[in-house]
Amino acid sequence: MGTEEEQDVARQRFDVADAAPLLLDAQGVVRSWTRDAERLLAYTAAEVVGTKVSGLLAAEDAARVPELVERCRRDGGWAGLLTARRKGGRPVRLMVRITPAVEPGVPARWLVLLSDMAAGARGWDMSRTVLEQMVTGSPVGIAIVDADLRCVWSNAALEQFGGGSARERLGRRLAEIQPGIDSESIETQMRRVLETGRPVVGYEHVGQVRSAPHRETAHMMSFTRLDDEHGHPMGVYYTVVDVTERHRARQRLALLDRAGEHIGRTLDIAATAQELADVAVPGFADFVCVDLLESVLRGAEPAAGAPADTDRVPLRRAGQQSVNAGIPEAVVEIGEVAAYVAGSPPVRSLATGRSWREEQLDPLAREWAADVAGGRTATTFLELGLHSVMIVPIRARGVTLGVTTFFRRRRQEPFDEDDLSLAEDLVSRAAVCVDNARRYTRERNAALVLQRSLLPHRLPVQNAVDVAAYYRPADELTGLGGDWYDLIPLSGARVALVVGEVPGHGIDAAAAMGRLRTAVRTLAALDLPPEEVLAHLDDLVARTGRGEEGEPDGAEGADVQVAGAGCVYVVYDPVDGQCTMAAAGHPAPAVVLPDGSVSFVDLPQGPPLGAGGRPFEAVELALAEGSTLALHTDGLLAREGDDRAVDADRARLRRALERLAPSLDLRCRAVVDALVPDRPDDDVALLMAHTRLLGADQVADWDLPADPAVVADARKEAARQLAEWGLEELAFTTELVVSELVTNAIRHAEGPIRLRLIRERALICEVSDGGATAPHLRHPRTTDEGGRGLLLVSQFTQQWGTRFVPEGKVIWAEQSLTEPPA
Repeated sequence: MGTEEEQDVARQRFDVADAAPLLLDAQGVVRSWTRDAERLLAYTAAEVVGTKVSGLLAAEDAARVPELVERCRRDGGWAGLLTARRKGGRPVRLMVRITPAVEPGVPARWLVLLSDMAAGARGWDMSRTVLEQMVTGSPVGIAIVDADLRCVWSNAALEQFGGGSARERLGRRLAEIQPGIDSESIETQMRRVLETGRPVVGYEHVGQVRSAPHRETAHMMSFTRLDDEHGHPMGVYYTVVDVTERHRARQRLALLDRAGEHIGRTLDIAATAQELADVAVPGFADFVCVDLLESVLRGAEPAAGAPADTDRVPLRRAGQQSVNAGIPEAVVEIGEVAAYVAGSPPVRSLATGRSWREEQLDPLAREWAADVAGGRTATTFLELGLHSVMIVPIRARGVTLGVTTFFRRRRQEPFDEDDLSLAEDLVSRAAVCVDNARRYTRERNAALVLQRSLLPHRLPVQNAVDVAAYYRPADELTGLGGDWYDLIPLSGARVALVVGEVPGHGIDAAAAMGRLRTAVRTLAALDLPPEEVLAHLDDLVARTGRGEEGEPDGAEGADVQVAGAGCVYVVYDPVDGQCTMAAAGHPAPAVVLPDGSVSFVDLPQGPPLGAGGRPFEAVELALAEGSTLALHTDGLLAREGDDRAVDADRARLRRALERLAPSLDLRCRAVVDALVPDRPDDDVALLMAHTRLLGADQVADWDLPADPAVVADARKEAARQLAEWGLEELAFTTELVVSELVTNAIRHAEGPIRLRLIRERALICEVSDGGATAPHLRHPRTTDEGGRGLLLVSQFTQQWGTRFVPEGKVIWAEQSLTEPPA
C-alpha cells in the first residue's frame, strides 16, 4: 500500500456485519454478487457477474490488480484501501479485505469484503479514548510485556493481585513483580505465544501471590501475541482473572470423588484408616493421623458413654500420612498406642462427637499424645512444625469409633470453616467404611474361631499313611467358607480320608461344616463302606432341610446351607493296599504313583448331599506302596461346567503334583500356591496322603474250621505269634480274646472262619465269618452260665467292634502297645 493513511487503515479491524461481500475466481472475474454490494456500488448482479473486477475500480487502482493478485497468492490475502466507481461514475473510497474461499474440489476463489470509508460508517473507527476506557477500566487484570517479557503497560485491576502500581511494574519481569510465584511456567507460556503466534486461553496458575501470601490462590490467564505493522512480534498481551473459589470447589469435589474411589476398597479396618489418611494428603492437609478405639480394631462394639476420666485416654494409631518422607511429625507409629491427655481436644471430640478447629496452634504447647509404652515424651507443635489443626470424630450409626486429626505444616494457609465442612464430609464417608470393616472383622473372627475349633488341630497319628493338609480361606470380601478335611482311624489299621465343602460363607457355613464333619465321624465309627456313609449323610441332610414337619424349613442358617454340600470319602487299607472311595458332588481325587506320574480316579459322581437322585457308587483300586492320594475341594479347580476349563485346570494340577518337595507338608502348600492366589475367591482345602503297606512280619492269619476243638489251637498259634513279635506280656489277654471271638463264630455264625493278628500301633485281633448278625454285649446275671465273653473282651481290650464286609462280618478288638496291659 502506498500512503501512510492506507497503512494505518489496513491495521484496523472492522465489523464483518457491515461489509458487502462478493466472490472472485482466480483470474479476478466476479462470480457472485450480493445485495449489499449492489447497494454500495448500484450495479445489479446481471451487470457485474462474469466481468473483471478491475472494471469496477478507478483507473489508478485497476492498474494495481495484477500486483494485488500476486500478493494475495503469496500472503494468503490482503487488506487495504481502494477507490471504486459507482454506477454513474461517482468514486467511492473503500476498505477492502481479501481472503481465500476454500472449497474442496473447486478451483481457488477469493472472498472480497467491501466497506465504505465515508464519514459515519459503522465499525471502522475505534478511537484511542474508547480503547483506553475499555482496558484501563476493565475489572479483569490486563498487562502487556515486551519481547523480553518486561512489563510495558498494565491496568489498575491488576494491582488487586499485588506487585505494586502500574508505574512500579514498568520494566520489571514477573519474578520481580511477584516474588515466590511460579514465574517460570507463566513465562514459558508467554515465550510459546511469542514463537508460534497461537494464543493460549484458559491457562490456570495455582500458587501464592503477594496479595495473599498465606493462602493458595488460582488465576485464569490468557495470552495473545502483539505484532507490529510488519507482522513482527513485539510483545504479549495477557489477562488475569481470580478463580480461587471455583478452584477450591473443584478441589473439594475431586477430594470427595477420590475418597469414594479409594476408601473402603477392603474390609480391613487398619487399611481403611490408612486409605483415609492417604486420600487427605497432600491435597488437603500436610499431616493426618487416624486413631481408633482398641475395641474397634478387634471388631467389638465401642463402649457406651464418654471415655473414663483418667490421666490418659488410649487410642490405637491405625493410619497416618505426611507430605514429608518418613512422617517426621508422627509421635507414635502405626499400631502403637496414642495416649491422649485427658481433656485434650482429641479426647473432647471423642467424648462429645463434635469437631474442633484451631486456625493457629500455640507453638509452645505440648503435643497431645505420647507413646507411654515406648517412653517417648511429648513434643511441642513448634518442634513438629504444625500450625493449624482440625479434629473430626469418626462416627457411624450414632457411635464414635475414633478421631481423625488434620494438620497444616508446609502450607501457611490455616484451616477455615469450609475446610472443616469438607473434612467432616470426608471422615463421615470413611466412618461408614470403618464400621463396615469392624462388623465384618467381628463376624470373620467369630467364623475363624468357630472353624478352627471345628477343623482338626492335628491329624491323628497312624501307620497307614503319611498325611499333610493345607487350608486357605477365601478373600476378605468373599468371607470364610465351609471347606473341611479329616483323617479318621478305622478298625484293622485302616484310615478314612475325607474332604468336603458346604456352600456359602460366614459363620453359618462354618457351623454347618462342623455339623457335617461330626456326622461323618459318627458314621465312620460304624465302619460302613464309603457309599453307605454318603447315603446316610445324604438322608441326614435331606431330613434336616425338610424340618420337623416334613416341609421345607424357611429359616436361614446352617441347616439350609448344608443342602448342596459335597464330600468325597476314601477308605485305605495298609494291609493289602486296597482303596475304596465314593463321592457326592465333589471332585475325584488325584493319584500320584511312585514313579511320579499323575492320574485322576474315574469316580462315579453322586448328587450333592440332600439333593436326592441316583444312589452313590464306590470304586475300589489297589495302590502301590508310596503312592500319594490328593483329595481337594473344588476351589482348586474350575467351578464351571466347561469341560475344557476343567481339563485345563486338571493339567495345571497335574503339573503342580509332579513337582517334588523336601516334605509332604511343603509339597501340599506348594500345590495350593501354584494354583490359587493368596486370597482366592473360594476356600481351598487339600489333603495329601502318602500310602504305606504293613510288612509281612506285621500281619499273621489263619483259616479255621468250624470245630470247637480248634479254639485251643487258635490260642496256641496266637501265643506263638506274640512270642515272635516280643509281645509275651499280652499273651494272656490275647488268648482270652481269641478264645471268646473264635468260640462265638463257631457257635453263632456260618461260613469260613478266619483269625488275623495285626501288629501296628496297637495289637489288633480280628475274627471274620460269613454271618450277617452282629453280636451284642450282655450283662449276665450271677446265675447265668454264659454270656460273659464279649463283656470280658470289652473290659480287657482298649476297644472292640464289628464291621460288615461283602463276605460277612469281622469282629475285632484292639490292645494298646504304648500302655501297660490291664
